[in-house]
Amino acid sequence: MNTERRAGGSGGSSPQTDTAALVTRGVRRTFEADNAPVRALRGVDLTVRRGEFVALMGPSGCGKSTLLNLVAGLDVPDEGTIMVADEQVTGRSEDDLARMRRRHIGIVFQFFNLLEGMTVLENVALPALIAGRKRRMAETRARDLLDLLGIGDKGSSLPGVLSGGQRQRLAIARALANDPTLLLADEPTGALDSEGGAEVIELLRRLHAGGQTVILVTHDADVAAAAQRLVRMRDGRIVTQDDVSAEPDPAVKVEVR
Repeated sequence: MNTERRAGGSGGSSPQTDTAALVTRGVRRTFEADNAPVRALRGVDLTVRRGEFVALMGPSGCGKSTLLNLVAGLDVPDEGTIMVADEQVTGRSEDDLARMRRRHIGIVFQFFNLLEGMTVLENVALPALIAGRKRRMAETRARDLLDLLGIGDKGSSLPGVLSGGQRQRLAIARALANDPTLLLADEPTGALDSEGGAEVIELLRRLHAGGQTVILVTHDADVAAAAQRLVRMRDGRIVTQDDVSAEPDPAVKVEVR
């Protein structure tokens, strides 16, 4: 993976769809709960440029995790369109969505979702193997990612021996296995202590500085402050969007081959 700064990373420029990693237009999603509709999303328009680090922030139930699931093709909107790297997510078959995720989406969950019976190295190599990469290439990339994320010495260990922060580093390495267009992080510090959470946020900063597009879901203002742009949600809508940090130093590069 070569994650040098990509097009569209300037915090001061207007979003352009030709450099967009993600575009959503008019996205709506309603669930049925206790015989009453819950309008999780009520017409969301969002553009994320390539190379941006965007935090989605808001109270529980505001729709931020629902939006992330729709972007990843794990759920289907009732209305609207979603484009990832100029590919339409909406209206595709399950097989097509799975292929889209392998090409464009890496997901980091709050509770890691690691395969406890596989080694650290095998956890990271698996997505590349599923995508059709040869084992030797998949394992070489997995080792590179583990080294990059500071747990290169844990490759032969099982996830259960890792600390919380190390387990989340492993989850991030696995999410990066196929060099995704979007790294989606859903409350990645929620299950960690303050030290482990700070490590993960610093890691996301480093990846962004190297050009990775990151969308982070959080309810924590301190975590959101790591992002380049803050998108606040309430009651299924985007209510504000603000630049919150300076543009990363373009001289900083993260490169894995």
